[in-house]
Amino acid sequence: MMPLLKRLALVVPTVFGVLLLTFLLVHLVPGDPVEVMLGESATSADRGQLRAELGLDRPLVVQFSDYLGKLVHGDFGTSIHGHQSISALLAVRFPATVRLALLSLSLALMVGIPLGIVAALCEHRWPDRLATLAALTLSSMPHFWLGPLLMLVFALWLGWLPVSGMESSTAILLPALTLACGLTAILTRMTRASLLEVLSDDFVRTARAKGLPEKTVILRHALRAALLPVITVVGLQLGSLLAGAVITETVFGWDGVGRLLVESIEKRDYPVTQACVLVIALTYVLVNLCTDVLYSRIDPRIRFAA
Repeated sequence: MMPLLKRLALVVPTVFGVLLLTFLLVHLVPGDPVEVMLGESATSADRGQLRAELGLDRPLVVQFSDYLGKLVHGDFGTSIHGHQSISALLAVRFPATVRLALLSLSLALMVGIPLGIVAALCEHRWPDRLATLAALTLSSMPHFWLGPLLMLVFALWLGWLPVSGMESSTAILLPALTLACGLTAILTRMTRASLLEVLSDDFVRTARAKGLPEKTVILRHALRAALLPVITVVGLQLGSLLAGAVITETVFGWDGVGRLLVESIEKRDYPVTQACVLVIALTYVLVNLCTDVLYSRIDPRIRFAA
């Protein structure tokens, strides 16, 4: 319990560092939200008045202190442009990202792990070569290229799925498939490599010497030990997916945290940008912490470092 509490305590400086860097970056990059809101024809007096109303005329140290004070009380602030509660925006956008991430992960697990098992059991034969080729091909396709390609084939040519948006229940399939392809390639290669390493261990030979069926040896003994590095990859990738698939959500018009982050950067909406990055950082850290806990459940020999 104590090591776990120590790990949780490390979350605080990590998140603080993310908040500080994000705050400095969004305020130091070129662009002024006041000019975006009022346009180039606004007078200097109007700009000064709006900047004072938004609190942007105060020193950065004061603005950051006020921001931290609100966060301590669970207040993400208000959007500069829409004057909406950021908590309400995140309450709508984050579940959409969670649905997309979980479906993508499910598709990748259903394809990647079985494909990796087949590749390992058929090492140096045509199923192995085919699976390796498929994994290399999928891993080399960036999302900003694969997304429009799937959209062109399944939405425009075949007409099976909607192009973008969230109006249809099937609209989630194309962005989920786009994200799942790269993760499937990673899981296939990791499962193959890990299982090949385990199959040569003594406990696998002992299980076979006892006369256990090959299916039992593979699924109940070898695969369980081989899943440890795979779980690490799954945890890292799930953290990335939940953090917001920025490119994919933007391409497909999926109203998740990733697209909200892009919109806030374009509008120079500082509070929304900071809130999105905070949610991304917390999600990534907590998912990795859960991965460590799952590690110890699968293999009791593994414990948290003190």
